[in-house]
Amino acid sequence: MAFADTLIRWYEEHKRDLPWRGENDPYKIWVSEIILQQTRVQQGWDYYLRFIDNFPNVKALAEAEEERVLKVWQGLGYYSRARNMHTAAREIMTKHGGQFPQDYDSILALKGIGKYTAAAIASIAFHLPYPAVDGNVIRIISRIFGICDDVTQPAVVKQITNICETHIDGKQPGIFNQAAMDFGAMQCTPKNPQCGECPFMRECYALHHQLTDILPVKKKKAEQKHRYFHYSVYLCDNHTIIEKRTGSDIWKNMYQFPLIETDSDDCQDTPAHQIREVLSHQIIHANFHIKTVNKLPQTADKQIVIRFDDIHQYPMPKIMTEFLKYLNEQ
Repeated sequence: MAFADTLIRWYEEHKRDLPWRGENDPYKIWVSEIILQQTRVQQGWDYYLRFIDNFPNVKALAEAEEERVLKVWQGLGYYSRARNMHTAAREIMTKHGGQFPQDYDSILALKGIGKYTAAAIASIAFHLPYPAVDGNVIRIISRIFGICDDVTQPAVVKQITNICETHIDGKQPGIFNQAAMDFGAMQCTPKNPQCGECPFMRECYALHHQLTDILPVKKKKAEQKHRYFHYSVYLCDNHTIIEKRTGSDIWKNMYQFPLIETDSDDCQDTPAHQIREVLSHQIIHANFHIKTVNKLPQTADKQIVIRFDDIHQYPMPKIMTEFLKYLNEQ
């Protein structure tokens, strides 16, 4: 089976028109790949354009303040991606003389870059034959080649990677990787794949064994943890208190209203507004308590007093911006 030839022919006819498609600047490829790690293409499109507009190159990103980077990223979630990119940009400036590294191992060594992203950058920007193995690729290889073991296991991912290494087009590895990504996103989709129009329908193991709904095999996800957040929204003559999140928890270095976290949703007073946000491994139950006062309480560590009208200048997680939108509509 000429897997690569068939895949690339499909890609030439069906490839998606994306703002980073055809790009050979490793910085811009990097930005697009990081954005798409946990973000759908349609949502990521505008964020990519805005990020490149604000930080057009590695130097601009490295020299920016972290709060500005987080503000531009605001709404995309998984903010560690933005912080890691910021750190990596500074690594490139200090360790690589401002030039994006051109070999796979050096790319992989950058903060926040894993094997998939390193392979994508190396293959698309520098034409190096490293397969970029993400969820889409795992799915199409599992189905076509009949990988029936649990794909959450490293040994199985390695097996799939080896298959890709065998079939990757050495002359145009970047095209091969982009073709595999698009094929998984558009043709060999998680649900209702278009098997009747698939160029691999004669060879596909899953199709011939009625396993398209079964493959790839994945172990059951761990149960999500429930967390209960209680925010105090102080209002005093157009001033309020916000605090900066620190430590290694979610939304690091983002701003929020003063928070108390409890083990349950029980609270002594009825919140003015409630928001439920589902993250990858946890569910946040947020209760917002509006407190109109004549004098603001003493601020604690990491807390500051600001004009309420200026609150949108601070990077905040989605849960905060949703509450502010609710408040503005009252």
